[in-house]
Amino acid sequence: MLKMYFFRKQDPNRPTNFNLKVMHYINALAIIMFLGGILYKLINWFILSGK
Repeated sequence: MLKMYFFRKQDPNRPTNFNLKVMHYINALAIIMFLGGILYKLINWFILSGK
């Protein structure tokens, strides 16, 4: 049976890993920068190039 690991409680006995936290921070930052770049390009193409 498939278990839903996304909604499980955090294990209090598991130690926190600094490298994992940094990896998630960098991943979130990269996603935000990517979406910001797409938004910039869309604004540049459709709004600022009104010829």
